[in-house]
Amino acid sequence: MLNRIALVACLFAPGVALAQSLALENTCQTVAKNFLLSDRLAVGIIQSFPELKPAGVRMTYSTREGATRGDMADTFECEFDAAEPPYHLTRFCVSNTCYSPKEQDGERKRRFEEVRILLERSGKQK
Repeated sequence: MLNRIALVACLFAPGVALAQSLALENTCQTVAKNFLLSDRLAVGIIQSFPELKPAGVRMTYSTREGATRGDMADTFECEFDAAEPPYHLTRFCVSNTCYSPKEQDGERKRRFEEVRILLERSGKQK
């Protein structure tokens, strides 16, 4: 069954790599929703790299209703200590602005901690 799904995905999106870690990607989408204060997040292209250290996810997104994949130019990236739960968010970036616990800018460091706490509350990070 999984091979059929992969084949269909390749036929309809030939230039896009198959998802490497759906759970990691979902966790990054949760990070994005929490940071952007949005229940709805349209995701365009999404790539995950569980085999890298740190594991990571990169995606295009839009918070606009009815946005098409081609219109999504904003990017969101997440980095995690591990590719398996608990993931432990280590950094995330919105376009060219990054947030981490080691951030020198106090506001960015606080935003990171807020998102990390929200992930803990959701049960996606312990």
